[in-house]
Amino acid sequence: MPRFNARALLAMLHDAVAAGLAWSLAYLLRFNFELPSDFAAELRQTLFWVVPLQVIIFWRFNLYRGIWRYASTTDLRRIFLAVMLSAAAIPLMFWMLRLGLVVPRSVLVINPLLLILLMGGSRFVYRMWKEQGLYGDIKLHGEPVLVLGAGDAAASLAKDLAKSSDWRLVGFLDDNTERHGRTLNGIRVLGGLDSLPEWAGRLGVSQVIIAMPSSSHQQRKRAIQLCNVAKVKALTVPSFDDLMSGKVAVSQLRAIELDDLLGRDPVVLDDAGLHGLLTGKVVMVTGAGGSIGSELCRQIAHFAPARLVLFEQSEFALYTIEQELKQAASSGSGQAPVLDFACLVGDVRDAARVDEVLRQYRPVALFHAAAYKHVPLMEQHNAWQAIRNNVLGTWTVAQAAQRHGVGKFVMISTDKAVNPTNVMGASKRLAEMVCQALQPAGNTRFVMVRFGNVLGSTGSVIPKFRQQIAQGGPITVTHPEITRYFMSIPEAAQLVLQAGLMGQGGEIFVLDMGEPVKIVDLAQDLIRLSGFTEEEIKIEFTGLRPGEKLYEELLADSEHTLPTPHPKLRIAQARQADAAWLGKLLEWTSVPAMPDEQVRAALRLWVPEYQPNPQAQPCEAYPVLSSPKDQQDRAP
Repeated sequence: MPRFNARALLAMLHDAVAAGLAWSLAYLLRFNFELPSDFAAELRQTLFWVVPLQVIIFWRFNLYRGIWRYASTTDLRRIFLAVMLSAAAIPLMFWMLRLGLVVPRSVLVINPLLLILLMGGSRFVYRMWKEQGLYGDIKLHGEPVLVLGAGDAAASLAKDLAKSSDWRLVGFLDDNTERHGRTLNGIRVLGGLDSLPEWAGRLGVSQVIIAMPSSSHQQRKRAIQLCNVAKVKALTVPSFDDLMSGKVAVSQLRAIELDDLLGRDPVVLDDAGLHGLLTGKVVMVTGAGGSIGSELCRQIAHFAPARLVLFEQSEFALYTIEQELKQAASSGSGQAPVLDFACLVGDVRDAARVDEVLRQYRPVALFHAAAYKHVPLMEQHNAWQAIRNNVLGTWTVAQAAQRHGVGKFVMISTDKAVNPTNVMGASKRLAEMVCQALQPAGNTRFVMVRFGNVLGSTGSVIPKFRQQIAQGGPITVTHPEITRYFMSIPEAAQLVLQAGLMGQGGEIFVLDMGEPVKIVDLAQDLIRLSGFTEEEIKIEFTGLRPGEKLYEELLADSEHTLPTPHPKLRIAQARQADAAWLGKLLEWTSVPAMPDEQVRAALRLWVPEYQPNPQAQPCEAYPVLSSPKDQQDRAP
């Protein structure tokens, strides 16, 4: 029931006056404003019954809960139903009370029409007045802005911009020609996206909002590129997934990120299958504090496991993800439901600790993300540690998983395991082969997932570039032609979960990484997104680092792939190992220490496709470049 505060009483009084006025006007209209005396007496007598009856019905329909300032079609629909019910109740009341009144039938028809007009109209007029009174006097003083897109998101955004003192929406641009020339919330659709430079110059626009959350990433990328051509700053509405989840509103604008330029179409997950794998089950993640491990924890938490076991060597990284999960659960944000999780410090090479954890918690699914991943660091003075951690650590966790009945073991691999030129990549290829060699024994199903670089990971170039831009440059890139595959961390984690669900044991899943991206193009995009030009932040080429490839590959020369039901996952047909091979490998990895050169020599035997590249010197042929034109002129 509505609370009887002053506003509700005032609204009720208004509706009582409107009911009386509508009833009186219905009589006057019936008799062309020449009301006979006997019908005038009847009018006064019936008002005493009609108005209270209608007010009671309006009250029962909760018409006094709404706020007039935010009157909507929902309120109008409620008013319509309440008035029509009262229109039917009035003659019924006269008949039941046997008042002997003869109300003209035309009055019973005219009255509800007038009442709907008075009650609904007054509410919408009040809303228009409030919005005009609050915001209308500054519409001409806000900064002019164009919106790219003229769909539902743009319409919702236009309403919010109308209330803003900072922005003045001057038009929409949309490639749908049927919308050209039409208006959206009173603002005209001026033309297609290609006309942005023309309209930005004509209207004095320096900022543009991209409101195309449901469009493909190619369309959004094109919109961003058009903003660069027009030399306007671009903002964007949240992603379609975030809008649908209810975590954010359309009006929560943000700056364009690299994810928007390199973004990909959303991953379609088998939610029902993943609920079967994860919901109500004990799930464990090793390397839970790392970039991929922590995102896996977030994604798994969404499926409400019975318990999530976080295993991590770094105390600080473990604390960070623990606090994040606690905060997400306590805030009710929907990102992580109420979750039972255990945060455990441990090293994957510590067999006793790993065995203790698996014996105590008995996970049914284990995602092994713990690894040393930084190529140059593992190449210089840490080669044997990469082998011990990535190979021996994988075996330690994998064989413990077999011993304690883990149903699914998912190992995070890398595209650097393909035709490796560095110790890190070779170690991950050996880790894949360890899991494949263990597959025939026991009931644990081992699944390996390969993918390339992820934006924003701890080893990514993006944080380094941002820091260099903040320091005024230059940005250091190893080579003008170096390329990498990129995907976002959430997408990588989602596909890992999907591959883990689909894997039956022994497969190496290869993720669809899209098109390779030149690192120098990435640096230039980041400079522009930071509000600088290549003249202000220069790019310097330093030469390939030890163990670094010019191009990454997703498959070795001898490998082929098989399709899967998921469009972004394929299965690599790679060389496998057996138990005898595994025994010899474990004997080799049991050595406490080994010099780097000896490690590289042995790796050539264990991984024949491993071809270490020589120590690269700084690239003297490519000095600091100040513009893309310079780069084109000086590149080979």
